[in-house]
Amino acid sequence: MPKISSDSLWEQAAAEVQSLEAAGREEEEEEAVSERTVFLMGSKAGGKTSILLRCLDRDEPSKPTLALEYTFGRRARGHNTPKDIAHLWELGGGTSLSDLVQIPISPASIRSLSAILILDLSKPNALWGTLERLLQASQAQLEKVFSQAQKAQKAKHQTPVHSARVLPKDYPDRELISPFPVPLLIIGSKYDLFQEFDSDKRKVISRTLRFVAHYYAASLIFTSIKTESLMSKTKGFFSHMAFGLDRGKTVCCDCTKPLIIPAGSDSFSQIGSPPATDVDITSLHAKNPKDLWKKVYELVFPQESTSEQRELKDPAKDPQYSDPQIDAMRAQKDQELEQYKREAAKSWKGLELET
Repeated sequence: MPKISSDSLWEQAAAEVQSLEAAGREEEEEEAVSERTVFLMGSKAGGKTSILLRCLDRDEPSKPTLALEYTFGRRARGHNTPKDIAHLWELGGGTSLSDLVQIPISPASIRSLSAILILDLSKPNALWGTLERLLQASQAQLEKVFSQAQKAQKAKHQTPVHSARVLPKDYPDRELISPFPVPLLIIGSKYDLFQEFDSDKRKVISRTLRFVAHYYAASLIFTSIKTESLMSKTKGFFSHMAFGLDRGKTVCCDCTKPLIIPAGSDSFSQIGSPPATDVDITSLHAKNPKDLWKKVYELVFPQESTSEQRELKDPAKDPQYSDPQIDAMRAQKDQELEQYKREAAKSWKGLELET
Protein backbone atom coordinates (compact mmCIF):
# COMPACT_ATOMS: atom_id res chain seq x y z
CA MET A 1 0.00 0.00 0.00
CA PRO A 2 1.55 3.35 -1.01
CA LYS A 3 2.36 5.71 1.81
CA ILE A 4 0.37 8.96 1.78
CA SER A 5 2.18 12.03 3.07
CA SER A 6 0.59 14.14 5.78
CA ASP A 7 0.74 17.16 3.43
CA SER A 8 -1.40 15.45 0.81
CA LEU A 9 -3.90 14.35 3.50
CA TRP A 10 -4.25 17.96 4.64
CA GLU A 11 -4.70 19.08 1.03
CA GLN A 12 -7.43 16.46 0.49
CA ALA A 13 -9.18 17.47 3.70
CA ALA A 14 -8.99 21.17 2.82
CA ALA A 15 -10.36 20.48 -0.67
CA GLU A 16 -13.21 18.44 0.84
CA VAL A 17 -14.11 21.27 3.26
CA GLN A 18 -14.01 23.86 0.44
CA SER A 19 -16.22 21.62 -1.69
CA LEU A 20 -18.77 21.23 1.11
CA GLU A 21 -18.77 24.99 1.81
CA ALA A 22 -19.29 25.78 -1.88
CA ALA A 23 -22.15 23.29 -2.08
CA GLY A 24 -23.67 24.84 1.04
CA ARG A 25 -23.46 28.34 -0.45
CA GLU A 26 -25.09 27.17 -3.67
CA GLU A 27 -27.84 25.49 -1.66
CA GLU A 28 -28.39 28.66 0.37
CA GLU A 29 -28.56 30.75 -2.81
CA GLU A 30 -31.08 28.33 -4.30
CA GLU A 31 -33.16 28.38 -1.11
CA ALA A 32 -33.08 32.18 -0.77
CA VAL A 33 -36.61 33.43 -1.32
CA SER A 34 -36.96 36.24 -3.84
CA GLU A 35 -39.54 38.93 -3.05
CA ARG A 36 -40.68 41.47 -5.63
CA THR A 37 -43.40 44.12 -5.69
CA VAL A 38 -45.60 44.87 -8.69
CA PHE A 39 -47.89 47.91 -8.75
CA LEU A 40 -50.85 47.79 -11.17
CA MET A 41 -52.72 50.95 -12.18
CA GLY A 42 -54.71 52.11 -15.18
CA SER A 43 -58.05 52.91 -16.77
CA LYS A 44 -61.16 52.70 -14.65
CA ALA A 45 -62.99 49.44 -15.46
CA GLY A 46 -60.16 48.68 -17.89
CA GLY A 47 -59.83 45.01 -16.94
CA LYS A 48 -56.94 45.25 -14.42
CA THR A 49 -58.38 42.69 -12.00
CA SER A 50 -59.41 40.25 -14.74
CA ILE A 51 -55.92 40.36 -16.28
CA LEU A 52 -54.25 39.94 -12.86
CA LEU A 53 -56.41 36.92 -11.97
CA ARG A 54 -55.64 35.26 -15.30
CA CYS A 55 -51.91 35.89 -14.85
CA LEU A 56 -52.11 34.24 -11.41
CA ASP A 57 -54.16 31.29 -12.79
CA ARG A 58 -56.98 32.08 -10.39
CA ASP A 59 -60.38 30.92 -11.57
CA GLU A 60 -62.60 33.38 -9.74
CA PRO A 61 -64.91 36.22 -10.80
CA SER A 62 -63.38 39.70 -10.80
CA LYS A 63 -64.93 42.44 -8.67
CA PRO A 64 -64.51 46.23 -8.85
CA THR A 65 -61.34 47.25 -7.02
CA LEU A 66 -62.04 49.18 -3.82
CA ALA A 67 -59.49 52.02 -3.80
CA LEU A 68 -56.25 50.04 -3.36
CA GLU A 69 -56.13 46.29 -2.96
CA TYR A 70 -53.32 43.90 -2.08
CA THR A 71 -52.79 40.27 -3.00
CA PHE A 72 -49.74 38.11 -3.58
CA GLY A 73 -48.52 35.40 -5.90
CA ARG A 74 -46.09 32.56 -5.20
CA ARG A 75 -44.04 30.40 -7.53
CA ALA A 76 -41.64 27.54 -6.80
CA ARG A 77 -38.39 27.48 -8.75
CA GLY A 78 -38.15 23.71 -8.52
CA HIS A 79 -39.10 20.63 -6.52
CA ASN A 80 -38.85 21.04 -2.73
CA THR A 81 -37.64 24.65 -2.96
CA PRO A 82 -39.13 27.68 -1.19
CA LYS A 83 -41.56 29.69 -3.30
CA ASP A 84 -40.68 33.15 -4.59
CA ILE A 85 -43.19 35.81 -3.57
CA ALA A 86 -44.68 38.68 -5.58
CA HIS A 87 -46.44 41.41 -3.61
CA LEU A 88 -49.19 42.76 -5.89
CA TRP A 89 -50.91 46.12 -5.40
CA GLU A 90 -53.82 47.19 -7.60
CA LEU A 91 -55.07 50.79 -7.70
CA GLY A 92 -58.78 51.19 -8.49
CA GLY A 93 -60.81 54.18 -9.64
CA GLY A 94 -58.69 55.13 -12.65
CA THR A 95 -57.01 58.48 -11.95
CA SER A 96 -59.38 59.59 -9.16
CA LEU A 97 -57.38 57.87 -6.39
CA SER A 98 -53.86 58.54 -7.70
CA ASP A 99 -52.82 59.95 -4.30
CA LEU A 100 -52.76 56.37 -3.00
CA VAL A 101 -49.59 55.57 -4.98
CA GLN A 102 -47.65 56.48 -1.84
CA ILE A 103 -48.68 53.16 -0.24
CA PRO A 104 -47.20 50.64 -2.72
CA ILE A 105 -44.33 52.98 -3.69
CA SER A 106 -42.41 53.07 -0.42
CA PRO A 107 -38.79 52.86 0.82
CA ALA A 108 -39.40 49.19 1.60
CA SER A 109 -40.41 48.31 -1.97
CA ILE A 110 -38.32 50.44 -4.34
CA ARG A 111 -35.37 48.04 -4.64
CA SER A 112 -37.59 45.35 -6.17
CA LEU A 113 -40.49 47.40 -7.56
CA SER A 114 -41.94 47.37 -11.07
CA ALA A 115 -45.10 48.96 -12.46
CA ILE A 116 -47.84 47.87 -14.86
CA LEU A 117 -50.05 50.47 -16.56
CA ILE A 118 -53.23 48.98 -18.07
CA LEU A 119 -54.98 51.21 -20.62
CA ASP A 120 -58.44 50.54 -22.07
CA LEU A 121 -57.96 50.61 -25.86
CA SER A 122 -61.72 50.82 -26.38
CA LYS A 123 -61.84 54.28 -24.74
CA PRO A 124 -59.23 56.35 -26.61
CA ASN A 125 -60.76 59.66 -25.44
CA ALA A 126 -59.68 58.90 -21.88
CA LEU A 127 -56.40 57.14 -22.71
CA TRP A 128 -53.85 59.98 -22.77
CA GLY A 129 -55.29 61.69 -19.70
CA THR A 130 -55.18 58.41 -17.78
CA LEU A 131 -51.61 57.49 -18.67
CA GLU A 132 -50.34 61.04 -18.09
CA ARG A 133 -51.87 61.51 -14.64
CA LEU A 134 -50.99 58.06 -13.33
CA LEU A 135 -47.41 58.11 -14.61
CA GLN A 136 -46.87 61.64 -13.26
CA ALA A 137 -48.24 60.70 -9.82
CA SER A 138 -46.15 57.50 -9.70
CA GLN A 139 -42.99 59.23 -10.92
CA ALA A 140 -43.32 62.03 -8.38
CA GLN A 141 -43.71 59.50 -5.54
CA LEU A 142 -40.80 57.40 -6.82
CA GLU A 143 -38.50 60.44 -6.94
CA LYS A 144 -39.58 61.42 -3.43
CA VAL A 145 -38.91 57.92 -2.05
CA PHE A 146 -35.57 57.60 -3.86
CA SER A 147 -34.50 60.96 -2.41
CA GLN A 148 -35.49 59.88 1.12
CA ALA A 149 -33.63 56.57 0.74
CA GLN A 150 -30.48 58.30 -0.53
CA LYS A 151 -30.45 60.73 2.40
CA ALA A 152 -30.98 57.93 4.91
CA GLN A 153 -28.21 55.77 3.44
CA LYS A 154 -25.83 58.72 3.16
CA ALA A 155 -26.33 59.39 6.87
CA LYS A 156 -25.46 55.73 7.57
CA HIS A 157 -22.48 55.85 5.16
CA GLN A 158 -24.04 53.10 3.03
CA THR A 159 -24.02 52.75 -0.76
CA PRO A 160 -26.80 55.07 -2.00
CA VAL A 161 -29.78 53.79 -4.00
CA HIS A 162 -29.68 54.96 -7.63
CA SER A 163 -32.76 57.03 -8.52
CA ALA A 164 -32.70 56.15 -12.22
CA ARG A 165 -32.58 52.93 -14.17
CA VAL A 166 -29.26 52.38 -15.88
CA LEU A 167 -29.87 51.29 -19.47
CA PRO A 168 -27.34 49.37 -21.59
CA LYS A 169 -25.06 51.57 -23.70
CA ASP A 170 -26.51 50.13 -26.90
CA TYR A 171 -30.14 50.79 -25.88
CA PRO A 172 -31.94 52.41 -28.87
CA ASP A 173 -32.19 56.25 -28.60
CA ARG A 174 -30.57 56.09 -25.15
CA GLU A 175 -29.78 59.83 -25.15
CA LEU A 176 -33.26 60.87 -26.33
CA ILE A 177 -35.54 58.99 -23.97
CA SER A 178 -36.55 59.46 -20.33
CA PRO A 179 -36.65 56.01 -18.67
CA PHE A 180 -39.31 55.47 -16.01
CA PRO A 181 -37.53 55.12 -12.64
CA VAL A 182 -38.56 51.44 -12.31
CA PRO A 183 -39.29 48.77 -14.95
CA LEU A 184 -42.63 49.57 -16.61
CA LEU A 185 -45.04 47.44 -18.65
CA ILE A 186 -47.87 49.09 -20.59
CA ILE A 187 -50.80 46.79 -21.40
CA GLY A 188 -53.44 47.83 -23.92
CA SER A 189 -56.57 45.96 -22.82
CA LYS A 190 -59.81 45.05 -24.64
CA TYR A 191 -58.07 44.47 -27.97
CA ASP A 192 -61.21 42.62 -29.16
CA LEU A 193 -63.16 45.93 -29.08
CA PHE A 194 -60.20 47.92 -30.41
CA GLN A 195 -60.15 45.72 -33.52
CA GLU A 196 -63.53 47.12 -34.55
CA PHE A 197 -62.14 50.68 -34.84
CA ASP A 198 -61.39 52.36 -38.16
CA SER A 199 -57.87 51.41 -39.34
CA ASP A 200 -56.64 55.04 -39.28
CA LYS A 201 -57.75 55.43 -35.65
CA ARG A 202 -56.11 52.15 -34.68
CA LYS A 203 -52.91 53.37 -36.30
CA VAL A 204 -52.91 56.63 -34.30
CA ILE A 205 -53.47 54.80 -31.00
CA SER A 206 -50.89 52.09 -31.74
CA ARG A 207 -48.13 54.43 -32.85
CA THR A 208 -48.78 56.85 -29.98
CA LEU A 209 -48.47 54.05 -27.42
CA ARG A 210 -45.33 52.80 -29.17
CA PHE A 211 -43.84 56.28 -28.75
CA VAL A 212 -44.88 56.51 -25.08
CA ALA A 213 -43.54 53.04 -24.27
CA HIS A 214 -40.20 53.69 -25.99
CA TYR A 215 -39.89 57.16 -24.41
CA TYR A 216 -40.22 55.59 -20.93
CA ALA A 217 -38.09 52.51 -21.84
CA ALA A 218 -41.17 50.38 -21.16
CA SER A 219 -42.49 47.16 -22.65
CA LEU A 220 -45.80 47.28 -24.54
CA ILE A 221 -48.35 44.56 -25.25
CA PHE A 222 -51.95 44.58 -26.51
CA THR A 223 -54.23 41.91 -25.07
CA SER A 224 -57.77 40.66 -24.55
CA ILE A 225 -59.01 38.28 -21.86
CA LYS A 226 -61.12 36.69 -24.62
CA THR A 227 -58.05 35.56 -26.59
CA GLU A 228 -56.01 32.79 -24.95
CA SER A 229 -52.89 33.29 -27.11
CA LEU A 230 -52.69 37.00 -26.20
CA MET A 231 -53.25 36.27 -22.50
CA SER A 232 -50.49 33.66 -22.60
CA LYS A 233 -48.03 36.25 -23.91
CA THR A 234 -49.30 38.81 -21.37
CA LYS A 235 -48.74 36.29 -18.59
CA GLY A 236 -45.14 35.89 -19.82
CA PHE A 237 -44.53 39.65 -19.43
CA PHE A 238 -46.23 39.65 -16.02
CA SER A 239 -44.19 36.66 -14.77
CA HIS A 240 -41.01 38.40 -15.92
CA MET A 241 -41.81 41.36 -13.63
CA ALA A 242 -43.25 39.34 -10.73
CA PHE A 243 -40.83 36.40 -10.65
CA GLY A 244 -37.95 37.26 -12.98
CA LEU A 245 -38.87 34.60 -15.56
CA ASP A 246 -38.04 34.82 -19.26
CA ARG A 247 -40.73 36.87 -21.04
CA GLY A 248 -40.26 35.24 -24.43
CA LYS A 249 -38.71 36.57 -27.62
CA THR A 250 -41.83 37.42 -29.65
CA VAL A 251 -41.79 40.94 -31.12
CA CYS A 252 -44.58 42.47 -33.21
CA CYS A 253 -44.51 46.16 -34.21
CA ASP A 254 -47.16 45.77 -36.96
CA CYS A 255 -50.04 48.16 -36.18
CA THR A 256 -52.50 45.86 -37.97
CA LYS A 257 -51.80 43.16 -35.35
CA PRO A 258 -51.66 43.05 -31.53
CA LEU A 259 -48.45 44.86 -30.51
CA ILE A 260 -45.88 42.86 -28.54
CA ILE A 261 -42.78 45.01 -27.97
CA PRO A 262 -40.33 44.20 -25.14
CA ALA A 263 -38.40 47.21 -23.82
CA GLY A 264 -35.45 48.00 -26.08
CA SER A 265 -37.00 46.40 -29.18
CA ASP A 266 -38.33 49.62 -30.75
CA SER A 267 -36.81 52.91 -31.89
CA PHE A 268 -37.97 56.39 -32.89
CA SER A 269 -36.85 55.77 -36.47
CA GLN A 270 -39.11 52.70 -36.66
CA ILE A 271 -42.04 54.51 -35.04
CA GLY A 272 -41.78 57.54 -37.32
CA SER A 273 -43.35 60.97 -36.85
CA PRO A 274 -46.86 61.57 -35.41
CA PRO A 275 -49.56 60.57 -37.94
CA ALA A 276 -51.01 64.06 -38.45
CA THR A 277 -52.29 64.11 -42.03
CA ASP A 278 -54.72 67.03 -41.80
CA VAL A 279 -52.63 69.47 -39.79
CA ASP A 280 -49.28 71.23 -40.07
CA ILE A 281 -47.23 69.82 -37.15
CA THR A 282 -45.16 73.01 -36.88
CA SER A 283 -48.32 74.98 -36.04
CA LEU A 284 -48.89 72.98 -32.83
CA HIS A 285 -46.11 74.80 -30.86
CA ALA A 286 -45.06 71.70 -28.94
CA LYS A 287 -42.46 72.06 -26.17
CA ASN A 288 -40.85 68.66 -26.81
CA PRO A 289 -41.46 65.42 -28.78
CA LYS A 290 -43.77 63.96 -26.10
CA ASP A 291 -45.85 67.14 -26.08
CA LEU A 292 -46.08 66.99 -29.89
CA TRP A 293 -47.40 63.42 -29.82
CA LYS A 294 -49.90 64.45 -27.13
CA LYS A 295 -51.20 67.38 -29.18
CA VAL A 296 -51.56 65.26 -32.35
CA TYR A 297 -53.30 62.48 -30.40
CA GLU A 298 -55.73 64.93 -28.79
CA LEU A 299 -56.61 66.37 -32.21
CA VAL A 300 -57.85 62.93 -33.23
CA PHE A 301 -59.22 61.93 -29.80
CA PRO A 302 -60.21 64.98 -27.70
CA GLN A 303 -59.72 63.97 -24.07
CA GLU A 304 -62.63 63.83 -21.64
CA SER A 305 -62.78 66.39 -18.86
CA THR A 306 -61.32 65.27 -15.54
CA SER A 307 -63.72 67.44 -13.51
CA GLU A 308 -66.02 64.45 -12.99
CA GLN A 309 -63.07 62.39 -11.74
CA ARG A 310 -62.19 65.05 -9.18
CA GLU A 311 -65.79 65.12 -7.93
CA LEU A 312 -65.66 61.34 -7.44
CA LYS A 313 -62.47 61.43 -5.40
CA ASP A 314 -64.56 60.26 -2.41
CA PRO A 315 -65.11 56.51 -3.12
CA ALA A 316 -68.39 56.71 -1.19
CA LYS A 317 -69.82 58.80 -4.06
CA ASP A 318 -68.50 56.53 -6.81
CA PRO A 319 -71.35 54.51 -8.40
CA GLN A 320 -69.10 51.47 -8.96
CA TYR A 321 -68.97 50.95 -5.17
CA SER A 322 -72.74 51.35 -4.60
CA ASP A 323 -74.54 49.13 -2.07
CA PRO A 324 -78.31 49.74 -1.53
CA GLN A 325 -78.35 48.96 2.21
CA ILE A 326 -75.19 50.88 3.07
CA ASP A 327 -76.18 53.81 0.82
CA ALA A 328 -79.62 54.03 2.49
CA MET A 329 -78.01 54.02 5.95
CA ARG A 330 -75.47 56.61 4.81
CA ALA A 331 -78.28 58.86 3.48
CA GLN A 332 -80.11 58.54 6.80
CA LYS A 333 -76.97 59.43 8.78
CA ASP A 334 -76.34 62.40 6.46
CA GLN A 335 -79.88 63.67 7.16
CA GLU A 336 -79.38 63.23 10.92
CA LEU A 337 -76.09 65.14 10.68
CA GLU A 338 -77.73 68.03 8.80
CA GLN A 339 -80.54 68.17 11.38
CA TYR A 340 -77.99 68.20 14.20
CA LYS A 341 -76.12 71.03 12.50
CA ARG A 342 -79.33 73.10 12.15
CA GLU A 343 -80.28 72.53 15.82
CA ALA A 344 -76.75 73.36 16.95
CA ALA A 345 -76.83 76.57 14.88
CA LYS A 346 -80.15 77.58 16.53
CA SER A 347 -78.79 76.92 20.03
CA TRP A 348 -75.70 79.04 19.32
CA LYS A 349 -77.91 81.87 18.04
CA GLY A 350 -79.99 81.57 21.23
CA LEU A 351 -76.89 81.84 23.37
CA GLU A 352 -75.78 84.94 21.43
CA LEU A 353 -79.18 86.59 21.96
CA GLU A 354 -79.12 85.87 25.73
CA THR A 355 -75.70 87.48 26.08
